[in-house]
Amino acid sequence: MFCSTLYSIFIVIILILLNPSNAQLNSTFYSNTCPNVSSIVRNVIQQALQNDSRIAASLIRLHFHDCFVNGCDASILLDQAGNITLSEKNAVPNNNSARGFNVVDNIKTSIENSCPATVSCADILALASEASVSLSGGPSWSVLLGRRDGLIANQSGANTSIPAPTESLGNITAKFAAVGLNTSDLVALSGAHTFGRAQCRFFNQRLFNFSNTGNPDPTLNSQYLSTLQQNCPQNGSGNTINNLDPSSPNNFDNNYFKNLLNNQGLLQTDQELFSTNGAATISIVNIFANNQTAFFEAFVQSMINMGNINPLTGNQGEIRSDCKKVNGS
Repeated sequence: MFCSTLYSIFIVIILILLNPSNAQLNSTFYSNTCPNVSSIVRNVIQQALQNDSRIAASLIRLHFHDCFVNGCDASILLDQAGNITLSEKNAVPNNNSARGFNVVDNIKTSIENSCPATVSCADILALASEASVSLSGGPSWSVLLGRRDGLIANQSGANTSIPAPTESLGNITAKFAAVGLNTSDLVALSGAHTFGRAQCRFFNQRLFNFSNTGNPDPTLNSQYLSTLQQNCPQNGSGNTINNLDPSSPNNFDNNYFKNLLNNQGLLQTDQELFSTNGAATISIVNIFANNQTAFFEAFVQSMINMGNINPLTGNQGEIRSDCKKVNGS
């Protein structure tokens, strides 16, 4: 019995050593060193929302685009300076579209004033995502913490790993699978498009010359198509913004999925979740469209899953004093 117990303890220790992130990421990581970190993050975002209704969606997008490249290490926040010769900020999926960096800097400053050299920028992105969702009417959850910040950026990885709005469902599914996320995670996390905006350049190809046919995307609701064509004329500015969810653009709810049922998905990758024949995503979209609680529960789990993508822990990386640059650079 004694030997058996020792053996079991030994196995547990080995598993922890093999997967240190599981051992170190936990919701109470800062309970002694920075107990007010969640409220600090939430307060800064509340202030930002007073002047910018888009900021909640922008912050969660930063977390998403960060985790898909090198794991959740805050590499997306690094400026192109010093040893960072190719910033992820300048990658195609982020250039002139990723936003909210100033709010992250404000959060970092507030935290440093209370708990210097303690909270990582990677954890700030995770906390900011939860606060952004809950402040917008969505679910809240206990964020797993303990990530450390990366020392490098990966612009080429950002160009290839982050799902693009014009890709096929098959390609998007493969990119999710590459970071350990499944089909349920894909649909649930796509539900973050229930708030926020998108520039015309990310979906204009659907409005006039879809797949070089000379016609609009046939899956688009005709009335919705007409509205989009007025907002995004064929020769107009690609930077004009449109609501991802026209019915409740600033609220986190399940209207995004109801829109897909009505062929009102703004991005090609949105509508393909429901309009791709035989896709496993269709039944999940139907569930979430008819049951907001089911969506919220799945979204929380998928956010936790995404936040667990290859985090740096223990002595890996560092705790940046400035999210925009590596310490000492």
